[in-house]
Amino acid sequence: MRKIFLIGCAALSLILVTCQQFSSQNGARPATHEDYKGYKMAPYTVGGNRFVPMSVEQALRYDVVGKASWYEADGAQGAICQKLYAGELYAAHRTLPLPCEVKITSMTTGKSCIVRVADRGPYIHGRLIDVSTAVARVLGFEHAGLDTVRVQVLSVGDGAYKRTR
Repeated sequence: MRKIFLIGCAALSLILVTCQQFSSQNGARPATHEDYKGYKMAPYTVGGNRFVPMSVEQALRYDVVGKASWYEADGAQGAICQKLYAGELYAAHRTLPLPCEVKITSMTTGKSCIVRVADRGPYIHGRLIDVSTAVARVLGFEHAGLDTVRVQVLSVGDGAYKRTR
């Protein structure tokens, strides 16, 4: 469990650096959710690996089963510079457009919840999605650390840009 926590901290540090780089490329002020227009799909690089987010159309058809892990980003900013707090339902995905809303279902417990994806990660081979501790608690895998889940995109974007399945 400590190893997962440390890896999550490392991933969070990379995300914060990305937010700072995004901010410095677009002027002196810090990046905010207003800095993306509806959804963020810009390619990015982490640990020498380049990631290209999928299109909105691809994301709206996204329905995948894979491994989930959990992390906590209490007070930190996600990849779209949204503050993430303990107790909230949020998640991180490498290639979904941000933000998006997904339904996550535990294949072990059958429990599900709807979550806002507002962060990037996980960067560990074999992991599909990172969820907040609160999501892991709802799904019933907080103590196990990992679970097999089904991730279904419900919508992509915010405001006037929001597109639904």
